Amino acid sequence: MSEKSWWKEAIIYQIYPRSFRDSNGDGIGDLGGILEKLDYIERLGINTIWLNPIYQSPNDDNGYDISDYYSIHPEYGTMDQFEELLAALHGRGIRLIMDLVVNHSSDEHEWFVNSKDPREDNPYHDYYFWRKGKNGGPPNNWQSFFGGPAWTYVVEKDAWYLHLFSTKQPDLNWENPRVREEVKDVLRFWLDKGIDGFRMDVIPCISKNLEFADADNSDFAHVIEYVYSNGPRVHEFLQEMHRDVLSKYNIMTVGEGPGISQERANLYVGKSRGELDMIFHLEHMGIDHGPGGRFDPKPMDLSAFKQLWVEWDKAMGDEGWLSVFLDNHDFPRMVSRFGDDQQYRVESAKLLAMLILTMRGTPCIYFGSEIGMTNVSFDSIEDYRDVETRNFYRIFREKGLSEQEFLRLVEQQGRDNVRTPMQWDNSTHAGFTTGTPWIQVNPRYTHINVAQDHKASDSIFHFYQEMIAWRKAHSVLVYGSFTEVVTDHEHLFIYDRKSVDEHYRIVLNLGSEQVSRPELSGFALVFGTHEEQDPDLVGPWEGSIYQKIEV
Repeated sequence: MSEKSWWKEAIIYQIYPRSFRDSNGDGIGDLGGILEKLDYIERLGINTIWLNPIYQSPNDDNGYDISDYYSIHPEYGTMDQFEELLAALHGRGIRLIMDLVVNHSSDEHEWFVNSKDPREDNPYHDYYFWRKGKNGGPPNNWQSFFGGPAWTYVVEKDAWYLHLFSTKQPDLNWENPRVREEVKDVLRFWLDKGIDGFRMDVIPCISKNLEFADADNSDFAHVIEYVYSNGPRVHEFLQEMHRDVLSKYNIMTVGEGPGISQERANLYVGKSRGELDMIFHLEHMGIDHGPGGRFDPKPMDLSAFKQLWVEWDKAMGDEGWLSVFLDNHDFPRMVSRFGDDQQYRVESAKLLAMLILTMRGTPCIYFGSEIGMTNVSFDSIEDYRDVETRNFYRIFREKGLSEQEFLRLVEQQGRDNVRTPMQWDNSTHAGFTTGTPWIQVNPRYTHINVAQDHKASDSIFHFYQEMIAWRKAHSVLVYGSFTEVVTDHEHLFIYDRKSVDEHYRIVLNLGSEQVSRPELSGFALVFGTHEEQDPDLVGPWEGSIYQKIEV
């Protein structure tokens, strides 16, 4: 039984503000739109919200390129509206965590603008990584996460700057103590406003190996772990940030974990480490990626998928903690990727909800999952907005891939799958905006929407509502042990959650075929995804919770 904490009991709801609700008709979701929907969020049972970036930004990467850490982007609203939202959330007993993006800034941030000054006494020179080229090209062969070289040349500087993401996202140089103090000031500013913590973007990448040696680009996952992440001073930097700032507040910190393996995880979140409270690892998010990454797909390995849950729980033990999720703003809709978004959309959406809400760890629900929103299929590359998608399109076109061939890859893995507007009802633009949305609404909104789900007692929304309430009422699902019940069936995933006082067995059918129901003597059904059960068979995408009873 792990130590109790409010953030372990949190039910996080991730809001991509640009796509949640537009309150002023400009086609862009905003803080006013979130304020309008607080009754909805509270009704769902959420007690913690994570907001994607709302800071001042040129929006090359939809806010992950920050030009001013202390300002709200006008398209989202004002600082007064932010403070109103924070007070309204706290008044309802809902906490707020914000995105912290400090591996890189925008190239329009004053730090970077000043850093380009070529004078030798420029105090901002080493706020970023500037290097001379090699053999007429960049300093090394590193490739950006978003495709293409990770270095860009600046004529007036006669040097190249590092950007692991887009050209407009130069990497900050954490080796410089002044940069670290700037970051601490940002932390204090928002924490003093009363926010409840941070989700830390690509936090394992903040420490670089200063040799900048060439990488073996044949396996991008290997490059992420051993070249871009887990640098020589990353734990020193995180411990300093925790010691000097984070430890002074009653907050939570969750780190995005690219490159964090099972063996490394507790170095970041171990109770004695003084770094982060939890991470969300990305190993299962790459389970259908080939060596080339997102747009190099391979078949889903369901056995490996199940095994990862088991292995990661064992790796964390009682020392560390995970955030549990199946989709977010960077990965496809979970019902389209891990479920069946056609014939069994409702059933598989409920099943996947039961999975994340019965796991040991803090569940994070991405907006729209609670109504079973799906991936989208646009007709043209021009309909997509994501910088990563557009960059890779240019690269793949140069390699001879047609637009239609590339669009098939985007339909599976592109990030805009999860960035289409929230589907509130079946009116024009799904009730998201009275204007023209910044990105098209998924055409399935006419029958997949909140209003429709509210009407049906057996809807996905109502199942989420009930499952969240069930988790809150049974602390064993938070703090109890996790043990897999071994079965040789490909689609059945069975595990026990157990404490001194309670013992539950969860039976999940991760497939579209009915299978024989396992032996469950000594257990009684207490909760399920299906209203009726066949005593001998587990239906397609059926999930059940059984309680151990005295015999």
